[in-house]
Amino acid sequence: MRQANIFYDEVYCGLLTETNDGDYTFQYDSDYVKKYPKQFITFTMPVSNTIYRDKRLFSFFEGLIPEGWLLNIASKSWKINRNDRMGLLLACCKNCIGAVSVEPKITSDEE
Repeated sequence: MRQANIFYDEVYCGLLTETNDGDYTFQYDSDYVKKYPKQFITFTMPVSNTIYRDKRLFSFFEGLIPEGWLLNIASKSWKINRNDRMGLLLACCKNCIGAVSVEPKITSDEE
């Protein structure tokens, strides 16, 4: 299982998870829901306490991953398979263009 902390304008807004089965979930942080109920990261995921689920990486996060020659450079530099979308998201999207950023969640196993 891999997880990413998602930030909106440097404010923690939620947790993206790739399960061991290869499914994906995203859940807004409860404090974020209370403080920023109208500040969604994408129209397809309005701010709520709902856990969003999908078999594929959500389109919004997929769109943050580099394409073309930049994807080739990232894939080769970090030795990440181009089809490992979560791996590419975690490696490449800390300083994205726009308000959303992605940081790998460090678990106690990794410290």
